Amino acid sequence: MALSDEQFQKNHQILLARIEKAALSTSRTGKDVTLVAVSKKQPLDALLCAARNGIKTFGENYPEEVPPKRAELRDFAAIQWHMIGHIQSRKANIVAEAIDWVHSIDSLALAMRLNRALQERGRIMPVLLEMNVSSEESKGGWAAWDSTHLESLWTDLDALLSCANLHVRGLMTMPPLFDDPEAVRPYFHRLAALRDALAVKYPAIDWSELSMGTSADFEVAIQEGATMVRIGQALFGPRPPR
Repeated sequence: MALSDEQFQKNHQILLARIEKAALSTSRTGKDVTLVAVSKKQPLDALLCAARNGIKTFGENYPEEVPPKRAELRDFAAIQWHMIGHIQSRKANIVAEAIDWVHSIDSLALAMRLNRALQERGRIMPVLLEMNVSSEESKGGWAAWDSTHLESLWTDLDALLSCANLHVRGLMTMPPLFDDPEAVRPYFHRLAALRDALAVKYPAIDWSELSMGTSADFEVAIQEGATMVRIGQALFGPRPPR
């Protein structure tokens, strides 16, 4: 069944109220938190419904899906497309062409490849660095779950921060999945603490953004400092079967 404007508006308003409440608990407001609508594998009519009802930021996992979606939504002003999933190096050219933000720079090799692709196009792109704060092998990003891995992180960052076409704006993480959102809090807290340490070590860089939190745990993420939350199901409902 197609998503109706009425149902989307209801989902959106409930979500915004929850974001506002969580932000107020940390002396912020909902305006301090960017809602990234996770649109991967959503049909075009769902994206059009979202755009009609005020969504400006869409999050995608698969670079090749973005160009046709971007073309279909070209009449909506100020739409941004964020890459939130792992990027294969061979798809860096698509990202450099079609994406506005990247949340998932997870290696120095990817950063260098994307930087070259952006140089060729004369573009500068805001990016977030993905950190693995849980030690789960299934999670991407730099190892950052304890201090023993920081030296290798510093080495990579010294090289990455010289990439002139990447504008580093902060960090992202994908924590473990738990039924209880409170169980995720330590991982969000760890990412925020790492961001604070990076801000001291590299004060010339803008570390203001923290992308963390999904439909299952975004309120806890906001309480721990999230400035971007990646929401799919709470907006669109269950993802259609593939």
